[in-house]
Amino acid sequence: MTDIRAVVTDIEGTTTPIAFVHEVLFPYARKRLAAFVEQNEGDPEVASALRDARELGGVPNADRDATIALLHSWMDEDRKAGPLKLLQGLIWRRGYEEGVLKGVVHDDAAAMLRHWHGRGLRLFVYSSGSEEAQRLIFGYSDKGDLAPLFDGFFDTRIGAKLESASYRAIADAARLPAQAMLFLSDHAGEIAAAQEAGMKVVRIDRALSPGSWTNDGVSHVAGSFDAVEAHIISRA
Repeated sequence: MTDIRAVVTDIEGTTTPIAFVHEVLFPYARKRLAAFVEQNEGDPEVASALRDARELGGVPNADRDATIALLHSWMDEDRKAGPLKLLQGLIWRRGYEEGVLKGVVHDDAAAMLRHWHGRGLRLFVYSSGSEEAQRLIFGYSDKGDLAPLFDGFFDTRIGAKLESASYRAIADAARLPAQAMLFLSDHAGEIAAAQEAGMKVVRIDRALSPGSWTNDGVSHVAGSFDAVEAHIISRA
């Protein structure tokens, strides 16, 4: 029986194509941001996010147009700012609920997440996108509602993804020893941080053939979740 009791997965480049995030989600939110703010700035949650954005941007007295311009500049920089992520999540939620958006999840990731959940492994997500955005991608995915498979969703409020302390905090939140958790990501820096925290790690490289299993000198590298299952999860 494997000593892995939980799997923590990244999203972008791991369970989900990078192109979906950058070519579908981000443009969708950018195109609708101004109208969304104009129509919803009286909503307490939206008003709070706009106020936080102005404070974070150092322009506490900015008007609506200047605040929107600030948010657009953060989008151009791909800045992981909390107020921006919250507003993007609200815009995406409407798109998912209206059926305009559908989260894209790789076939192997969806199948293996279901398989791992079925065999009793606890599943978590850790992504730079907000918890709301994470739940939407999996809850409204092209492979069905995958959100119930997960015990928890973590974003950068628990810590930066390149800091080992973040992964220790996730282990603490899950009430598991880090050594009993497997972290999957396409990012070498995140892999190194999780490994430093004591987690088992596998870097996912979608450019490889699905069955590929190699080592880059730091960690195992797999071409798919199927390879992770074959070489790590299913082994005693």
